[in-house]
Amino acid sequence: MALTLSELEATTDRYFMIDGGAAVDIYFTTSFLLTYLMKQQKGIWERPDGGRDIVIPLEYDGQESGFYVKGDTLNSDDRESVNAAVFDWKHAFGNATVYRIDQQQNAGDYAQVRLITQRVGGAQKSITKDLAGSIYDAPGGSSSRLTGLRACCNETSSVAYGEIAEDDLVAEDGTKPWEGKLTSTTENISLSVIRTLATNAKVRDGAKGRPDFGVTTETLFNQIVAILQDQQRFTDGKETANAGFTGVHFEGKDITPDDFCPSGHFFWLNSAHIGFAIHQSGYFVRTPWRVIPDSPEDKTMKILWDGNLVANNRKAHIGHSNLS
Repeated sequence: MALTLSELEATTDRYFMIDGGAAVDIYFTTSFLLTYLMKQQKGIWERPDGGRDIVIPLEYDGQESGFYVKGDTLNSDDRESVNAAVFDWKHAFGNATVYRIDQQQNAGDYAQVRLITQRVGGAQKSITKDLAGSIYDAPGGSSSRLTGLRACCNETSSVAYGEIAEDDLVAEDGTKPWEGKLTSTTENISLSVIRTLATNAKVRDGAKGRPDFGVTTETLFNQIVAILQDQQRFTDGKETANAGFTGVHFEGKDITPDDFCPSGHFFWLNSAHIGFAIHQSGYFVRTPWRVIPDSPEDKTMKILWDGNLVANNRKAHIGHSNLS
């Protein structure tokens, strides 16, 4: 006999509670960036409770400062003509559907519970895959997906990111604090190349002024490891290991492979200036099980996520799109 709606709810609740909530980890076994920035909350972590947009205050140097002597009048001008980036809400879902016929064919309590947990686990894996892949989206892609890293690093000055174009924010010295950085030169990956990239993403002296982790394809990662092994100049990644992923620690930064990173790409990211904004009621929440209208008592449940990938200092990150 098919499980009732209340029995489906109880079975799903138990699934998420067993083994200390191990089922929740399914959301974070696919992507280091999802684990590091979302589960561990190492980067920007905002939980808005509403609003038409996600508003992220900018964080960059450029205000009036200097030395003064007795009697001087201090400059009180606010040099920031733009003080916040605005990101759209993005909405993702994972679907779990149990057909009445499948429940009849999986007779017995154990078989039916296994069927339910398999469907729920599949919904978790599907929404995770969608989010992990969307992290790397470029501008001009589907407007329903995340505002990805290739949009953040895009160098076309007229294309807005966070509703701000490069030319909208120009400092007194002519520099552009909202500059996108994406190198497209065709070249082989090397320590010199990734070191130069990291240097070009430095936004200030001291702690948190430079990128602290990098992501790339498995192919490019393996080449980096081979180079470092020859020179014996690395250790296992600290943060990547803590997150359950493979990585190397090189010159104060972790580098890890990501199956979702586009071919030929490498990104240096600064965790002080990138992360997630997720609605307070949209962090992998699940809906109740419901009967699908006009179905023979087929039932469905959705897992919902509402938020976006955000940055507060665009030029703190850099990408390379043409490495081999």
